[in-house]
Amino acid sequence: MMASASMPRFRLVELTGGDPLVEFAGDVAAGLTAEPKHLSCRYFYDREGSRLFAAICELPEYYLTRAETEILERHAREIAALFQGDVTVIELGSGNAVKTRLLLEALLPGRRVRYVPIDIWRPVLEESAANLLERFPLLEIVAVAAEYHEGLRHLRSESDRPRLILWLGSNIGNFTRAEAASFLRRIAGAMTSADRMLVGVDLRKDRAVLEAAYDDAAGVTAAFNRNLLARINQELNGNFDLSAFQHRAIYNQDLGRIEMYLVNTRVQSVTIGRIGLTVRFAAGETIHTENSYKYNLAEVQAVATAAGLHDECFWQDAAGRFNMHLLATRNQ
Repeated sequence: MMASASMPRFRLVELTGGDPLVEFAGDVAAGLTAEPKHLSCRYFYDREGSRLFAAICELPEYYLTRAETEILERHAREIAALFQGDVTVIELGSGNAVKTRLLLEALLPGRRVRYVPIDIWRPVLEESAANLLERFPLLEIVAVAAEYHEGLRHLRSESDRPRLILWLGSNIGNFTRAEAASFLRRIAGAMTSADRMLVGVDLRKDRAVLEAAYDDAAGVTAAFNRNLLARINQELNGNFDLSAFQHRAIYNQDLGRIEMYLVNTRVQSVTIGRIGLTVRFAAGETIHTENSYKYNLAEVQAVATAAGLHDECFWQDAAGRFNMHLLATRNQ
């Protein structure tokens, strides 16, 4: 645990289940020797990956951030009114917390607010905390550097006041529907009747709109995807030629998900020195890097029910592209 003298009302908690580099190496070895090859999207977010994702959120094709921001601009005060006294806001995968400012601004007048951002990348937590404390000097921040599953251990310790748990940005989409229900069930087990959870959900829609959102004309998402290979080069002594891999994003309508791949363009072998691995690639062979599941209303409600949660209400942007669902325990 570390306290920053330069940022009063801030402390950082680091929860790690092991050596991150060892885990990265193990997952890379397992994924690149599998058939078909795959890498986990959990490794997108180093410093460069976080910078690229922030740039993606500003792209004209990537409607998700604007749609979610629109909903929060219209309904943040309504959400804040659900809490009559002091409150703790816990955010899973907080990133730069830009959208969260709208909720904090609505919550802060007349009450004490503790913000608990949970994110894997410590520098992003520190930077976003500094920005928030400059804007909201009365805010208390307990930043947790951890992955989701480790961060949930901290959830139970933040129980001295009602909690608003945020899972924004359609991050639920990186889970299969069964995995999402299982993960939400773990959160539900730690919730009281006074707590609420706000979940951002991207909706099923036209293939062209979805594929453009994940394959922008400027190539920022392509750079974000290839940054996985750059991390392997830098951290595991790999020799991937990034220019030999093309970005591909396709919408699998039957499964209701965007699938992202890196497509190798020529026969080659890649050596990853730190793990003593040589990986052979055929021309056209793919590495599957991410799924992003899209939902309709019935699917959201089915996942909530399977998790033991009640879909209390939801809000939608004006164009009908994105929902934010307010979930409560089933005894409401």
